[in-house]
Amino acid sequence: MRLTKFEHAGLLLEQDGRKLFIDPGSFTSPLTDTANAVAIVITHEHPDHWTPEQLNRVLELSPDATIYAPEGVAAAATDFEITVVHPGDTVEAEPFTLRFFGGRHAVIHESIPVVDNVGVLVDDTLYYAGDSFFVPEGVEVDVLAAPAGAPWMKIAETMDYVLAVKPKRSFPIHEMVLSRAGKDMANGRLQWATEQNGGTFYALEPGDSLDL
Repeated sequence: MRLTKFEHAGLLLEQDGRKLFIDPGSFTSPLTDTANAVAIVITHEHPDHWTPEQLNRVLELSPDATIYAPEGVAAAATDFEITVVHPGDTVEAEPFTLRFFGGRHAVIHESIPVVDNVGVLVDDTLYYAGDSFFVPEGVEVDVLAAPAGAPWMKIAETMDYVLAVKPKRSFPIHEMVLSRAGKDMANGRLQWATEQNGGTFYALEPGDSLDL
């Protein structure tokens, strides 16, 4: 399985000629080469994680792709057929197996509603918690998508999150709100946290790939 990182929260997984897209939102460049997609996972309803335009770019070339998302996305994306998933669900989107965790977005501020959010574990290999620090109990995470910058976090929290998950490998995600200097600083902190448990950090930039 090959992982390609896009800007911000957007990810592409490829295996056996099939594709899985995760969280292609407003900070992610317009998707191209979307043929042979079997599924799209949207972790929550905020526009930096999905837009109608991005979904349509996938569905135009892969009309049978299934969109998996929590109830909040189904309520927001009424023009699309959403397969609602909940924490604890496991679904098969051949050739991918998707397990869902969590349930709620991290708190941004008391004035901002907390929305539905699901983390996803792909093929028991890649774990991405969406906008949360949910640690999947009983799961040995091979590759962790670690948030680098957001209104709902500070880097110390992500460092503690990485220390708790103990991934064998990690890379930064959710970084488009940071300057170049901020990205470099976050990468250094995430590398340190990953290495504390013997893991390896990969400072992936948009367009970079990693074989899983």
